[in-house]
Amino acid sequence: METRIKKNFDILSKERKSTIIPFVSGGDPDIKQSTEILKSFAKNGAKILECGFNFNAPVSDGNPIQNSSYRALKNGAYIEKVFEIIKEFRKDYKEQAIILMGYYNVCLKLGEDNFLKECKNVGVDGLIISDLPFPENIPFVKKCRNIGISFVQLIAPTTSNERIAKINEYADEMVYYISMLGVTGSALKNSPEDIQKKYLEIKKLCSGNKRTVIGFGITQDVIKKFKNVDGLVVGSQICKTIEKSIENGQNSAVVEVSKLYKTLLNELQ
Repeated sequence: METRIKKNFDILSKERKSTIIPFVSGGDPDIKQSTEILKSFAKNGAKILECGFNFNAPVSDGNPIQNSSYRALKNGAYIEKVFEIIKEFRKDYKEQAIILMGYYNVCLKLGEDNFLKECKNVGVDGLIISDLPFPENIPFVKKCRNIGISFVQLIAPTTSNERIAKINEYADEMVYYISMLGVTGSALKNSPEDIQKKYLEIKKLCSGNKRTVIGFGITQDVIKKFKNVDGLVVGSQICKTIEKSIENGQNSAVVEVSKLYKTLLNELQ
């Protein structure tokens, strides 16, 4: 399988670059601005983007992303609206990779086959399902592969090397290393050096030219402490920026998030 995820990582590899993968909840702060935020990421150099499909019990997320998801749901951004956001994004940006991130209940409610078919129709490249771990996810992984969508496996700090090797068989183009135990939006509990050490172990065990990204606790303040990684996922800081623009009574979420993403990329260089 070769989706836009691999193609964009290949481009980055040739340029000897890492990347910041931005996350935004689909529909936050509203449908229109959410679409424009995704477009602003691509306009400012993002090659791989994450968009959350919202669920009312996001158990792996901390307050920033929980609040973001709740705002989106209040705006009516259920999965059908998130698909519309991706479809609108694809009108202008056809080369960037889009990964949807969310919870299995939403897939079940729509029906796995219908969910995957619609993902393919609107131009989704990959899926992260936070509450569908290995090996329970194997049947769904096979369905994803059959339709040409990458399933992104999650690896925790406590995942043994033996288990990582088994996960590798059902990992596609990218794996996601959760940097710490806990929820998104927490401060890093392990040192960047320890995180990077585990990262290198994962890279060795995940054969087949798979890329590994690091998420949870990644903010502007710690980006420079990571060296030679494939990618870093930033979500909570982006969601906080959207929330702050709302609290200030400004209709400037797109502008503020765009500024933040530029700053994050500069920190990576």
